[in-house]
Amino acid sequence: MSFAEDWQTWKTEREKSLADPYGWLALVSLDWLETTPRAYEGLPGVWWQDDDAAYWQNDGETQRFELVQSGPGARVTAGDVEIEIARRGGYLIRVHDPKAEVLRNFRGVPSYEPQQQWVIEGVYEPFDAPIPTTVGAVVEGLSHVYEAPGRVRFTYNGAEHTLTAFNGRNGGLNILFTDATSGVTTYAANRSLAATPVDGKVVLDFNRATNLPCAFTDFATCPLPPAGNHLPFAVEAGEKTPYERG
Repeated sequence: MSFAEDWQTWKTEREKSLADPYGWLALVSLDWLETTPRAYEGLPGVWWQDDDAAYWQNDGETQRFELVQSGPGARVTAGDVEIEIARRGGYLIRVHDPKAEVLRNFRGVPSYEPQQQWVIEGVYEPFDAPIPTTVGAVVEGLSHVYEAPGRVRFTYNGAEHTLTAFNGRNGGLNILFTDATSGVTTYAANRSLAATPVDGKVVLDFNRATNLPCAFTDFATCPLPPAGNHLPFAVEAGEKTPYERG
């Protein structure tokens, strides 16, 4: 399989994942829970939170959701929709509806054509211990805290650059960054790059730089890149600003 064919296979799987009927493109609402039980339009029962957990009372039964800050949410099904409960500072609920307009109109993600020059080998430098790192969010006044296990160092056009990495999936790294294309041809707030260190080396394939959910929907609370993760050159590779953002 050629380099371009391999990238196209990855892109097809990426867009198939985005088109999940209960995925990020299916979001139709976001509500922050209050300390007093209350109903939300179109949802069964009443919802509330305290300092420790979120609660849902429906048909005389109460469910309790104690979740990790900035971590994965929990979900409950209500008819044709799924209600996600997550902790982002306080607790929130979001509705995933397979009939969502954004999902219905999804036609893929515009991307730069893949180029081998954007596959760059770097060095992974783990910290002595993971460093809790606070970053901002696309939602004003909200912050996230993630574990940063190390940094990635690489050279581009003769200059050295360093990016702080967060823990990613399956033991890999998740690198949030902006660059000179951000807000021009790519989504302004951030893009994400997955990488896996092997024997102290790491391959950064910017052709696979992806948009975070906030690039597609206003109902996401995505983190911003950590301080210093802005690249002063144009990374003309990976996903561009989604069609949904015009």
